Parts: sequence; structure tokens; C-alpha cells
Amino acid sequence: MIESGTPSDGRVHLSIDNYIAILTLERPAKLNALGPAMLEELEGIVDRIDRDLEVRVVIVTGAGDRAFCVGADINAWSALDPLDMWRSWVRTGHRVLRRLAGLRQPTIAAINGYAFGGGLELALATDIRVAAGSATFAMPETTIATLPGWAGTRRLPAAIGAARAKQMIFTGARIDAATAEGWGLINEIAPDGILMSRAIEFATAIAANAPLAVQMAKASIDGDDEALEAFAGVLAAGSEDGREGIAAFREKRPPRFSGR
Repeated sequence: MIESGTPSDGRVHLSIDNYIAILTLERPAKLNALGPAMLEELEGIVDRIDRDLEVRVVIVTGAGDRAFCVGADINAWSALDPLDMWRSWVRTGHRVLRRLAGLRQPTIAAINGYAFGGGLELALATDIRVAAGSATFAMPETTIATLPGWAGTRRLPAAIGAARAKQMIFTGARIDAATAEGWGLINEIAPDGILMSRAIEFATAIAANAPLAVQMAKASIDGDDEALEAFAGVLAAGSEDGREGIAAFREKRPPRFSGR
């Protein structure tokens, strides 16, 4: 378990059991809004998960039943001047969500209540999204004279198409869980009260499969060029020619490659 910060600043809680990591945003009094300390902690936890060979699936959720996450803490970022906002807030958020999206392990967002702005961008950085029937989604940034800042203008159109993404972003209007499911924003609606049970059921089914195959499938679907390059390198190194190349190097002789 990892948790830090103060109750007012919020904290991120990590638990790991049966190959499943559950990452919970804990700032329910502020609807799990993300402040700088929580972003930093989230990044550290994601890095730890990526190195943990025992973790096969990751669930991301928010504490309480009112909100998954309402996005970036307005009080935190509105006090920054434009350059500091870019240096220390926008770029940090991009980096953290990119690390989450790039995890080896499949990720599931269990969305309870509001998923607004940066909170929806957080959910979009996961692979599978399950929402409670009472969940509500929005990209409301244009209503306060800004726009999505953590890759929402890229990931939202990728999930639901450009026209519907423009509708959400241009109007800032909320959509309900049924609409989100119909648009492909979420995979499934879970009845209120059993959201985490359903997310864990999903995770358990994934964790029962061969973890390396699942991780390679994720990299392939995501078009992860670095991972595919690494897979090719491992395949080549494990071939007869690969072993011959290493042997020849160690023995200081020309290699005798066989094409196998």
C-alpha cells in the first residue's frame, strides 16, 4: 500500500491483491479533484506498477460515490501564470497520463459519479471503462474559457469520433452513462452498488490469461512502436543466429549464421 499527502490535498491509495492493482483517488470532499501532490503521487505509483511483475491488471477509481474525478483542481492551476501553467501543470499532466496509458498491464477505469475534464481525460488514458449507471461525463473547459489540457482533444475523438468529441468540448454539456455507452466512451454500465465488483470481475478474467500475451496484444493494438521493436529484438536475440552472434562475440571469432 502507498498513500501520502494530507486529507485536504488528497492522496492516492494503492492496493495489490491476486495480480490486480487498485488505484484509488482519495479526495472525496473535493470530488477527487487532482492537485499537484496527487499528480506527483500518481506518477510514482504508475512507475512502481510498471516495474511490478506480479501485477497483471490495474483498476483506477475514485473514493466515494459522488465522483470518479472532476479533473484538475481549479484553485491550483488558476493561480499560475501562463508559462508556469505550461511548465509545471499541463506538461506534468500529459506526462502522468501518458505513463498510465503506456503501462504494460491492461488498465480499467471504474467510473463512479462525475468524470469531468481532467477526470475524463484520466479515464480515457485507460484501456477499458466501466461506469455506474449514475455516472456523468463532460468536458466543460470551454465554459470557463480554456480547453482540455491533458490530451483530451486527441483521446476523446479517438474514442467516440470527431463529431461527438466536438459536441462535448464545444458545448461543455454533460452526457449520462447510457449515452456514453452508446457513443463508445465506456464499455459497459454496471448497476449502482456493484461497480467495483464488475471491474474486479473484468480484471480477474484478464489476469487469468497469459500475462505476456495480453501485454503484447495491448502494445500491438495501441501501435506501440517501441514495444514492437523490443519484441522483434527479443525474438531475434533468442534465435539460433542470436545465440551464435553472442557466442562469436565472446569467443572473438567471425559468426557462422544459419538463418534459424
